[in-house]
This record gives sequence, structure tokens and C-alpha cells, in this order.
Amino acid sequence: MILVHGGAGLLTEDRHERLRAGVRAAAAAGYAILAKGGTALDAVTEATRILEDDPEYNAGTGAALAIDGTVETDAAIMDGDTQRVGAVACVPDLGNAILLARKVMEAGEHVILAGPEVWKFAAEHGITPAPPGALVTERERMKLLAQTAIASASLPGGGTVGAVARDRAGKFAAATSTGGITGKRRGRIGDTPIPGAGTWADPRCAISATGNGEAVLRVALGRTISLHGGALEPAVIESLRELKRITSKTAGVIAIDATGWCARQLTEHMPFAWASVDGSGDSMGNRI
Repeated sequence: MILVHGGAGLLTEDRHERLRAGVRAAAAAGYAILAKGGTALDAVTEATRILEDDPEYNAGTGAALAIDGTVETDAAIMDGDTQRVGAVACVPDLGNAILLARKVMEAGEHVILAGPEVWKFAAEHGITPAPPGALVTERERMKLLAQTAIASASLPGGGTVGAVARDRAGKFAAATSTGGITGKRRGRIGDTPIPGAGTWADPRCAISATGNGEAVLRVALGRTISLHGGALEPAVIESLRELKRITSKTAGVIAIDATGWCARQLTEHMPFAWASVDGSGDSMGNRI
């Protein structure tokens, strides 16, 4: 089974169907891998890559712009069976951050690589930068201009993307990718590439988070959920409520374990989709 999300936030109604179509396509692509006996790791990689290429979301093409109008992307991927993880952060003009994060994990030398110097590692693996400005969409350009004018709330954008999966062998994997937040300082790192915060997988479950990155970091949301024990959905709900109590911020989560899956958020919307042997579906969110 695979479950994917397209970010938690307030999303205008005219975009709902495009967002639902995007997460459906990503879930279908990931499940096609699982149905052929592929690994959870491969499934979440492909599902996340597809969402990175969709300009409706805040990852890769369509990523949020830093204060100077440039793009820096973050991503992480984690193998639940071995708890190996790879992540990249603050990489300029990186369209498919999840693919580079996967290379970091497979190389096994480090867990997180950050900043422009990551391109030296990327070159060793045949990954090249997008042309300057190629990842910038008009919607994100307008959001940055609006934020400068203290009116960005009227221009909601896309969201962080992520996927969690369980394969035929019962193994779990999680992947998350983002462009961060509009108007961020260059060099800002949120929760997405941090194991145990925005991305987590172990032998029992897999979790991908979205929302206010600083808040997710403060409560180590992914690892906190995994340690709750018992039923998955109550653990997700309790952990999100704790995040709101401690930080006064919002977030959303998709999670999967051996008994099922859960998608819940504190915000108005969080597009998500799932696919399994029992069928598939999608939603604009399941608010707490």
C-alpha cells in the first residue's frame, strides 16, 4: 500500500481538483511498483518524484521562493527495515531533491548534505542543476511579491509533498520533499530533511509530515508518533494536538503501519491519495 500527501494549508477551491489529480497520479505510480513486487523504497521515491515535477506543489517545480526570489529545495528518504536515511537541504535549483537524497542514502557516507557544495556530490551521480529560474512559477513569484507587501495570505500556494508505503515483504519507507517557505532566508532548513521530524520510517511504521516546519522540528513529530505505541490514528491525533499546544502552529501527517493508514491535519486542507490491493481513493483532507 502507498499513501501520498500534497501539503497542509489553506487551498483555494479552484485548485482542489488539480491537487487531487496530482496526488492520485503519484499514488497510482507508486502502487504500480508495489503491485509488481517492488520495494516500498522504490515506490515512495517515484511517487515523490512525480509530485516534485507537478507545479501545483511546493517541491521542485513550483517550489516556494526565498527572499531573493531563488529556489532552494530539501528532501529526505528513509528505509524502515534498515533505518538508513539520506537527505539534502538548501540545494539551489534542484528539481528532484528526492532522487539526490536517495543517492546520499545509498552512498552511505553521510546522512544529510546541505548547500551549494552538494552539487559536487550530485555530479558524481549524473544529477545536474535546473537552469536558473526553471523551477520558478508565476504563482510563487506573486506569493513572494505579496508577502513583501504583507498580503501573502490572499495567495495560498502549493505544499510540501510526501509518501509512505508498505511493500509485500511488510517493509516500510517514507519520503518527503519541499521548497520550504515563501520569503525564507537563504540557508533555512525546515523539518523535511530531518530524520524523526518531517520524515521517519522504522520496522513498524512510516511517517511523512507537512505544515509549519519549525513547529514539527520542535516536537520531533515523526519520531514522537512512532513511539506512541498502540493504534496509529490516536497517536497521530494526540501528537498533532501536542504540537499545536506547544507551538500554536499547525501541521499534517500521513502514516502507515501493519494494521492500516492514517491521514490527519490541523489545517483546512491536506490533499492526499492512497492505493492498495483493496482499492484507491483521494481526499482534500481530514481535519482534526
